[in-house]
Parts: sequence; structure tokens; C-alpha cells
Amino acid sequence: MSYTVLIVDDEENARKNLSVFLKSKNFEAYEAGSLQEARDQLKLGNGDLILLDVQLPDGYGQTLLKELQQLPNKPPVILITGVGDIEMAVDAMRNGAHDFLTKPITDFKVLENSIARACELIQMRREIAHYRQKQLDSVDFVLGSNPEMQNVVSQALKASRAMVSVLITGETGTGKEVLARYIHRSGPRASKQFVAINCAAIQSTLLESELFGHDQGSFTDAKTRKHGLMEIADDGILFLDEISSMPLEIQAKLLRALEEKAFRRVGGTDLIKVDVQILAASNRNLKEMIKESTFREDLYYRLKVVDLDLPPLRERKNDIPEFVGFFIKELNPRLGLNVIDVTPTAMEKLMQYSWPGNIRELRNIIERAMLFCDGEKIDLPDLPRDLVEKVAQ
Repeated sequence: MSYTVLIVDDEENARKNLSVFLKSKNFEAYEAGSLQEARDQLKLGNGDLILLDVQLPDGYGQTLLKELQQLPNKPPVILITGVGDIEMAVDAMRNGAHDFLTKPITDFKVLENSIARACELIQMRREIAHYRQKQLDSVDFVLGSNPEMQNVVSQALKASRAMVSVLITGETGTGKEVLARYIHRSGPRASKQFVAINCAAIQSTLLESELFGHDQGSFTDAKTRKHGLMEIADDGILFLDEISSMPLEIQAKLLRALEEKAFRRVGGTDLIKVDVQILAASNRNLKEMIKESTFREDLYYRLKVVDLDLPPLRERKNDIPEFVGFFIKELNPRLGLNVIDVTPTAMEKLMQYSWPGNIRELRNIIERAMLFCDGEKIDLPDLPRDLVEKVAQ
């Protein structure tokens, strides 16, 4: 693994000695005799690690140290101090310095050990960055060639980084939860909780308790305290699927919780502070519901800081072959099969079908076809009869 070391010292001989030593240890060494020269080198990307003298012609090393703390990937700094500057060096370590050594450096083994520890930190950061990039790149859905879908994913990535509320709309089966999980995986909260709740699947009388929790004795069956999903999702993401099914009275409490970043459990008096990014999804037209007074307008605008509308599959038919290949690859290990493709005749029928159930319906049909497939390729007899008949009409 290659690392670059920037030596910032106004003494030329000291820089040269350190440079020779570092190159003998297979480091790339760069030199700067002042703060300004150091800044110029850093702009060129020369400085995974910095050896920084305290006393420089145009200021103190701590000035550069403070500037480096503002960088997203701040390089480790090893301060090089005179004997009388040790107190200053200790203070600098409290402010982010990795280590400090006293001048003149005569024990290069001590220097080598200090650099080795700093390189471990650099390597760890690189591995984390690499893992994060893999997460960003590993889109577990078909992006395809549809410009509208590509724009949706691009906006989703920006929303994930900004950690703002997102409203995802689209017909049933278009992949709203898949997109929500991509937003979670791509953003700063990737290592935190992703908590999903289908508002349509829970009785309205229980939904408030599910979201906000309840205190013991708050109602007949409340024998113990229950933590709500919003509390569980603290620091992470709460995904509210089918939010159009949420009753108006709970919409009001949700809105207040989002605005105040705090709520009270059912039957409770303590105010619970939370930091939660909200992703909401709906297959219904919320603007029409606002006109009908069945959805709060203020909550609608609070949720749609970014709004993402997923196109139906019938508008991205050119992506169907890619979806089919994706599902075959995904399902083969789970089903214990070795299906490799779809015959041209069968693919033609899939391309002609209108897909009212969208991507979810396509996945279910491919799974069924794979189970009935006796060869390596899905053929026309493996497809559901009603699909073939509808296409033939």
C-alpha cells in the first residue's frame, strides 16, 4: 500500500534527512518549508500523512492543524517540536494531532513506529471509504436505460447525503421500499437503523402506539412500557410505507414530532428527543387526498422536501430483459436451480404484456416460470396461461 508523507519544516537539512529515511521505507516524500508551501502541496494531493514542525516562517503549525480538521478526510499529523514546545504539542494533540516527536529526531525507530500507527489509521479510513463506495455502487435493483428512472436514482443519492425527508410515490410494485433502502444504504446513516412500517397493515387504533410507543398503564393492555418505532429509529431512518392510510389524528402528531424532533409516548409525559430521517411512500395521489381533506397539507409539504416518483414498468419496457436476468441470477441459489436465460419467444411475450403489478408482478412470474422450467431456458409453456392469453388478445 502506497502512502505519501508531507514534511513541513523550515530547516532544509532536517527535511532532506527525513525525506531520505522515508524513501528508504518506500514512502513517497514531499517537502514544504512554510505553511503556504504546505497548503500548495496539499492542494495537489500530496499528504496522506504530515510531519509538521511547530515553528514556521509564516506562522505556527497549529494553524495548519486546525485547517486540516475541517477536511472530510483529514490526514494524520505528527508534530515535530522543540523541547520547549512540548506543552504546546500536548495541547495540539487534544486538538487532533496524531502524535508528537521532539527535535532533533535521532531515533528513527521511534519515528517509524509513529508513522506505522498513523498508516494503520489511513488504511482503516481507506477501507471504510471503499466499503461505502461499494455500497453506493451495489444498487440492488435494475437502474436500466429509462432517463426518468436514472434521474430518480440520482436525486435519491443527493437526498441520502443531505439526510432530508423524502416522499416516494408510484404505483404498487414499482419498488418504493427498495429505493428507500438504497437511500439508507447510500447515506451517512447507513450504519444506523432502518425501521420500516406499513401504515396500511396496522389497525388505526394501534398505529399511534406502534409509532410513538406507550407507557405502562396508559390503556387496559399496556402492562409494560413499549418503545415506539420512531424512538427505535433514533439516529437512523424511519420508512413509512403507504402513509396515505395514516389517520388524520396521527398525521397531526407525526407532524408535530417532525417539527419539534420530539414526541411523547401514548399516556406519557416525558418529552423524548429524536433525530430521525423520514422516508415516506404512497401509491395514492396525496394532492387529491388533500382536496378531500383526508391528508394534511402541512404534513405533505413537510414530507416532500425531496419527492421521487417511480415510473411504472410499462414505461420502461426496454429494461425488462435486464430485470429478467437480474431476477434469474437472484433466484437461482434460493430455488436450487440453474436457469440461465429466457427464449426469444417467451421474452417477446414478456415485452408485450402491460404489467399492471409492475416489477413485483414480473419477479413473481419469473419465479413461477423458473419452478416450471425443465431446461436451462424459460420458454413460452413456463409462463402463466393468463399472461400469454392477454398478450394474444
